[in-house]
Amino acid sequence: MKSLLTTLCYIEKDDSYLMLHRVKKQNDINKDKWIGVGGHFENAESPDECLLREVKEETGLILNSYKFCGIVTFVSKEDGKEDIFEYMCLYTSDDFSGELIECDEGQLEWVKKSELKNLNFWEGDYIFLDLIEKNVPFFSLKLIYNNGKLTETSLNGAPYEG
Repeated sequence: MKSLLTTLCYIEKDDSYLMLHRVKKQNDINKDKWIGVGGHFENAESPDECLLREVKEETGLILNSYKFCGIVTFVSKEDGKEDIFEYMCLYTSDDFSGELIECDEGQLEWVKKSELKNLNFWEGDYIFLDLIEKNVPFFSLKLIYNNGKLTETSLNGAPYEG
């Protein structure tokens, strides 16, 4: 069993989110997917420290304030491979400064919220984006994937019906 700790942030401006199209890294589990910005914790980092560092490294932006929206637990099961468990701290921000830089993990692009459903996302990402848009109070979402397909979801410990 492999366990990961990560952060993810949806930075908002003019009814758009700053999205990262993951097209540059080799052997990337997110290859060709669109995601928010964030990444893996470094040794002894808090979730907030990881968030601020990752956003700065990937975008060049400095978050002046942000909202911790929830915890997303991913379980990834693939035939013949070790299960992976990821605990992701999910944030949003609409208060930032600085200028965008080129990201070495993919292409950064401001995408209108109304156009998000046209992008290649992980299926579960639509669920937590919907929870963010509905201003659901701090939540715990669990997403179980089998061979890349979302097979089970729960919200705050109960089956999620959508």
